Amino acid sequence: MAASSLVKLNLSASQWIGGHSLDHRVSARPSARRVMMAPIRASAFADELVKTAKSIASPGRGILAIDESNATCGKRLSSIGLDNTEPNRQAYRQLLLTTPGLGEYISGAILFEETLYQSTTDGKKFVDCMIDEKITPGIKVDKGLVPLPGSNNESWCQGLDGLGSRCAEYYKQGARFAKWRTVVSIPCGPSALAVKEAAWGLARYAAIAQDNGLVPIVEPEILLDGDHSIDRTLEVAEKVWAEVFFYLAENNVMFEGILLKPSMVTPGAEHREKASPETIAQYTLKLLNRRVPPAVPGIMFLSGGQSEAEATLNLNAMNQAPNPWHVSFSYARALQNTVLKTWQGHPENVEAAQQALLVRAKANSLAQLGRYSAAGESEEAKKGMFVKGYTY
Repeated sequence: MAASSLVKLNLSASQWIGGHSLDHRVSARPSARRVMMAPIRASAFADELVKTAKSIASPGRGILAIDESNATCGKRLSSIGLDNTEPNRQAYRQLLLTTPGLGEYISGAILFEETLYQSTTDGKKFVDCMIDEKITPGIKVDKGLVPLPGSNNESWCQGLDGLGSRCAEYYKQGARFAKWRTVVSIPCGPSALAVKEAAWGLARYAAIAQDNGLVPIVEPEILLDGDHSIDRTLEVAEKVWAEVFFYLAENNVMFEGILLKPSMVTPGAEHREKASPETIAQYTLKLLNRRVPPAVPGIMFLSGGQSEAEATLNLNAMNQAPNPWHVSFSYARALQNTVLKTWQGHPENVEAAQQALLVRAKANSLAQLGRYSAAGESEEAKKGMFVKGYTY
């Protein structure tokens, strides 16, 4: 995709957001002839896609993201002294997915491919454990980030080759939504090339996923890395989301059958001043109202290295008044950090770790409803989890 995009998009990597316009689509002279467009075939899964998206975007519920690659999961296990083996990864994900009552607060869980095909030690498929709790199974479908030639040391997300057949197989296995994560780096520009590559890749993925029955989560993550202001983050995010929705429309993606997973609008992690939850909510909702059509059913925020408590407080601040969309969460570390440290790999700690997961899930459920209070939060929940240059 990257190589073809260099020709297709015909952009100079030296064009930075804020310095040059990204819009090269407007002709200097209107066409004299009206072009008749052929009707677009609706996906055979259209009704199902809408139903799935609405189910995930249901009041008081959000997404548990446990789609870390085996390498990243290994880093998590290593932090508590466990080897990165399939039995250990299975044990940890079994702890999460068999938590009694989790479905009260969690509507969907994003899985890594290995987990989608795994079962509990008793032989019950993880997918069936989720369905019993009314949790929709999801699947990470991208193949990770690689350097983008011609850019300012930026990345693009690979995985479009063979995506249709993979999505069809995931659907057969029980998955009903998908995730594709690409990133935009503010310290690296970002270049117009990187933004267009991210937007085009997300749009092609979304169209392919919908064509195979999977609700696509659209995730262009604006990385926290940098010392930029919150106003700079908003500026970049507005440009990125404008490109994303342009290309989603160009690829005939049905907006009622997608979910968004954006970053919150915050200052860079190394900025001298931290923003309050109220300020973050104000800037983030400004972005959403300017860029996201109300047809989109759900905005499922990523935590991006915020502490467990920060991620919950910021979400709560965004839900103090009605929004056109379901504004909720799709958290990984912000739901799992305390859980992992409570478990420590010991079977006798499983029940306590599951209770820790329920505590965090319930807190974010209340935040989705605008009813969360930080009173009684542990010191562990307040610890930041930002890692510079973090990769999945």
